Amino acid sequence: MRAVLVVNPKATTTSERSRDVLVRALRSEVDLSVRYTRRRGHAMALAREAAVEGVDLVVTLGGDGTVNEVVNGLMAAEPPAGAGGATMADRLPALATVPGGSTNVFARAVGLPRDWPEATSMILEGLRLGRHRTVGLGRADDRYFTFCAGFGLDAAVIHRVEQARRKGRVSTPSLYFRSIMNQYFLASDRRHPAISLERPGEPVEDGLGTVIIQNTAPWTYLGDREVNPNPEASFDLGLDVLAMRQLRVASTTRTVTQFLSRHPDPRGRQVLRLHDTAEFTLLSARPQAFQLDGDYLGEREKVRFTSVPAALRVIC
Repeated sequence: MRAVLVVNPKATTTSERSRDVLVRALRSEVDLSVRYTRRRGHAMALAREAAVEGVDLVVTLGGDGTVNEVVNGLMAAEPPAGAGGATMADRLPALATVPGGSTNVFARAVGLPRDWPEATSMILEGLRLGRHRTVGLGRADDRYFTFCAGFGLDAAVIHRVEQARRKGRVSTPSLYFRSIMNQYFLASDRRHPAISLERPGEPVEDGLGTVIIQNTAPWTYLGDREVNPNPEASFDLGLDVLAMRQLRVASTTRTVTQFLSRHPDPRGRQVLRLHDTAEFTLLSARPQAFQLDGDYLGEREKVRFTSVPAALRVIC
């Protein structure tokens, strides 16, 4: 089996020594080539090259941003010669994700342990046994995402966190909490919700203040604790949506408390939830912060979302 390991050398929870251990372990099972990312977006190009070369497996060592880039690179690749009428998942290399970031939502959502040594052991066992699962993806305009997207408040919070991390701050739950408070109280136009949601054949849902989209559950983690605005979201179904119509203090606090609970089930007059949705479009009267898989991508006024079923094979 031919494999490529795409390494983000800035991965927060690994060292050069641990990378060497990982490489030796993988080479015990596969014919491995190691490629290092040098800039933002480079993992996408490396993954696309690997798929075009016809390798059997692409392994990532990094956080969710690295996984997202690799997935987009794989999905952008042309089928190798002889792929014929194979399904999308079958014609592309399988994916394995070794957790190397601070949160590693995708790796944990497919059932891998949080720590990279245990996750690597499980991946190696999966390779020996031929064990994998096929997962669906979400697509926002021309870019794919693995577990979540956000339009509005949550994306603006991610932008704040990224700015803090560029200044040397460490990603912690307390950093996210302070960023949420600052964005909500100081930088959000909470009195004039500007987002609308359109679905084929359905009435327009307007007056939305912020929208969370999930391709699986959980949405994210606070340490070991799952955060689940849409607890029924699944890699095997369409997209799930939670939107808040108004960002008033009382209703927003109640909704956030609901999806932070042990048995989340957010409800209320100010909550819109959609389950297993194939496609929809978000529009806004003013630019909104936009994120995919925890990666801030700037501001948008319109984004079309679609579900892409059975897109990739994942070793887990």
